[in-house]
Amino acid sequence: MSATALVTVLVTAAPEDEDVVAGWTAFALFIGLIIAVALLGVSLTRRLKNVERAAEQGLYDPSTPRRPARGLAAARELREGDAAAEEPPADPPPER
Repeated sequence: MSATALVTVLVTAAPEDEDVVAGWTAFALFIGLIIAVALLGVSLTRRLKNVERAAEQGLYDPSTPRRPARGLAAARELREGDAAAEEPPADPPPER
């Protein structure tokens, strides 16, 4: 079978424009996605309220305020700073 014959078969096998519809399956999928996004939004709102409530109760240490990290380099600096702050100070070497 040649390439032109194959193209001809494929073109003639296409459905008519009036026969193609989205259908109920696509509509149900669309509604399901809307519901999923709404549930994620509700969950996010609840968690943010819990964080605010915990901050008001003093569950976070206010003596070490954290600045928001921007990018990987800033996050690495924060992590290294926290690790350095947690290490005990080194003892001076004994005198002879």
